[in-house]
Amino acid sequence: MKRVAAVLAALAVGAGVLTGTGVAGAETLSRFYEQDVEWTACGDAALDQAGAQCAEVTVPLDYAEPRSRTIKVAISRLKATDTEHRRGAMLSNPGGPGGEGLHFMLYIRGAMSPEVTSRCDLIGMDPRGVGRSEAIDCAWPIGHMLWSAGLDRGDFLDSVRTQADLARRCARKEGDRIAHITTRNTARDMDIIRGALGETKLSYFGMSYGTYIGAVFTQMFPRRSDRIVLDSAIDPAAYMAGSIRNSAPLNEAALDDWADWTAARDAEYHLGATGKQVRARVEDLIEQSARSPIRIGEHLLDERFLPMTLFTLLPDARYNPYLAGRVRQIADAAAGKAIQPSKDFDDELRFMLKGQPRDLSSQAAVICGDAAVPRDPEWYWRNIQHSRADQPVFGPYANNITACAFWAPPREPRTIVRNDVPALIVQATRDTRTVYQEGVNLHRAMSASRLVTLQDVRMHGIFGRLPNICVENAVNTYFGDGTLPAADITCHSPLSSRAK
Repeated sequence: MKRVAAVLAALAVGAGVLTGTGVAGAETLSRFYEQDVEWTACGDAALDQAGAQCAEVTVPLDYAEPRSRTIKVAISRLKATDTEHRRGAMLSNPGGPGGEGLHFMLYIRGAMSPEVTSRCDLIGMDPRGVGRSEAIDCAWPIGHMLWSAGLDRGDFLDSVRTQADLARRCARKEGDRIAHITTRNTARDMDIIRGALGETKLSYFGMSYGTYIGAVFTQMFPRRSDRIVLDSAIDPAAYMAGSIRNSAPLNEAALDDWADWTAARDAEYHLGATGKQVRARVEDLIEQSARSPIRIGEHLLDERFLPMTLFTLLPDARYNPYLAGRVRQIADAAAGKAIQPSKDFDDELRFMLKGQPRDLSSQAAVICGDAAVPRDPEWYWRNIQHSRADQPVFGPYANNITACAFWAPPREPRTIVRNDVPALIVQATRDTRTVYQEGVNLHRAMSASRLVTLQDVRMHGIFGRLPNICVENAVNTYFGDGTLPAADITCHSPLSSRAK
């Protein structure tokens, strides 16, 4: 009966949702909805120790040709313990694109109430093309396609050549498969998972890019959407290139905020006695790295990637000390000292500069496969030059050309999200990755949603990462009994934009 109910539920929405441009109807997909899910040990220490189980769900590579090639999507489960009051499955995604999600529920369940964790199966997922789900691997010589355009025209033209090469490598190594690694197909996979698990609806928790997956799912499968929480949300109308451009001013402000914090501790870090002096020191280091790359351990850090080593630590004000220590190390290395980076910094540089232990070409597959971008390099160059006056550190990154300019056109149009599916959106006002206005815009696009604002906090990814009773109560109440706040709410935190 469970399997029949799942298939009938899929058929009920198939004509209106699954049959998009060139996509097969639900009746053709019934064998996927009807499949048995075989749970086994995960073969992963953290998951196995937590009592999780893992499985693989078979889905079509190309939903327009479901009788052709298939792929496996890996999922994990922390099973509900209160079987008498069990209310379904909650799928999740930590962000990215390209983020592996099998472990995600292990990290955030600590913020969930016992009522939620005991009554819901908590489902992690490596989306198609990621991790255990037949990962995309373009064998890039660097880690990812997002870096700064540098300081001058020559740096930018190097970016153009390198990005074109990255796109060629993916086309050559992955072939046609890569065109199907998209968010819309991941949303379709989620509905297959829902059906295979015997659920009529699916609850969902998504963070960062995971909010875009959730929003797309609600648009494509509104009647299959249950309790949806979107933390640090992306505006679907800006995704993804626009979202990156939107982040530059907030990162510049965060850099100033960090610089003031560091100046107040000049006796420890010796980077400047005022915020302006600290920022000037950072910009001087970038210019020096353009003249001669700075050696840190076995790595050479130049003007393309030095800003990215700042970018990775700015989303959380609690990382201020780590960022100050990192910049101090870079300054010492620039002065000729032999510097051995910390393990975390060394791992970051190894990934960023060499693509080790593996590159993030899966991220490019999703971003480039989801939405077309301008192809004229001069369009990017004009935006870069225009950004330099007030975005000197991050403007050349946020406006830089990417491999998407050389990618094959997307198979489907961009998803327009506009619906009345209930959802809870959580957003910090000083988020440096998905800026506050993006959460506001998604709230407007999802007319039945509620917005939880975390005021005056520099934080990306809130629930389960930054303890906050106000946020946690709103999320747990909604997941627990389905009650959204009567109106939008604003939460506050002892953690202001400056780490104490």
